[in-house]
Amino acid sequence: MTKKSFQQVRNEALARVSAIRQAMSKVEFACSGTLLQRRKVCGKPSCRCAQDPAERHGPYYEWTRRHKGALLHRVVTEEQAQMIRVSIANHRAILKHLRAWEHETIRVIESLGSNKR
Repeated sequence: MTKKSFQQVRNEALARVSAIRQAMSKVEFACSGTLLQRRKVCGKPSCRCAQDPAERHGPYYEWTRRHKGALLHRVVTEEQAQMIRVSIANHRAILKHLRAWEHETIRVIESLGSNKR
């Protein structure tokens, strides 16, 4: 197998980085955290939720995230939950793209070889 030149490695990396940047440019919203959907029991012995787990109240959506080192917890609407779900997926995709971008940058740097003096 022939060793690729710095210029070949650089051009291939630039093409992959360009694809990463293009994919990232399509992202509208991004946020971190966890979104839970829950159904709850109200505690009234005569309520339908006390007899049948399938009849629990809800769904209720809960969003947990870190902000300035503190754990924040909020109950959100179904509409907010839909946006949060997409935003969390976008955030994870962005992090994956950033790791790939970093990998390509490292490949270019390493293809330069070591400077021995």
